[in-house]
Amino acid sequence: MLVAITGASGTKIAIKLLEVLKSKGVKTELIISRVAHDIIKIESNYSISDILKLATKNYDIKDLTAPPASGSYILNEMVIVPCSMKTLSAIANGYANNLITRAADVIIKEKGKLVLVVRESPLSAIHLKNMLKLAKLGVIIAPPVPSYYINPKSVDELIEHSVGRILDQFGIESGIKRWGID
Repeated sequence: MLVAITGASGTKIAIKLLEVLKSKGVKTELIISRVAHDIIKIESNYSISDILKLATKNYDIKDLTAPPASGSYILNEMVIVPCSMKTLSAIANGYANNLITRAADVIIKEKGKLVLVVRESPLSAIHLKNMLKLAKLGVIIAPPVPSYYINPKSVDELIEHSVGRILDQFGIESGIKRWGID
């Protein structure tokens, strides 16, 4: 699975996702945008090198010769978490100017699974139009909306539940609390 972290708030969700995937033995490839480097420093106590160690492989966002930039590279699953509105717009409009947006473009054209964990509020008509355009192509738009029925005691519990909902999109069981199930 290819995981991309862009420059939106919510990087702790990406870090937790990488930790869970590693604990489950899922091979992951990782791309971190330049702005995400700064957001990670603001939102977490993790160093970039610690996050890179959570993935099986890492790529530089500027490297458009990296394997995920090609449709001949076998890669069927990608999640962008968090997904900035800039990245959403670039993908929706075919602007593949970096490895994240190019890899997403490849996933779409190869009919793979692309999940965008979009982070913005409130949403403008432009954001919604771009989301609708991508949803019509089969892209899953999955904002990390809190599930209050889990009666969270901490932000970490909300993050864990959001990660579980992301994993659901890829058929990976996480053990999160489900609606109506004790």
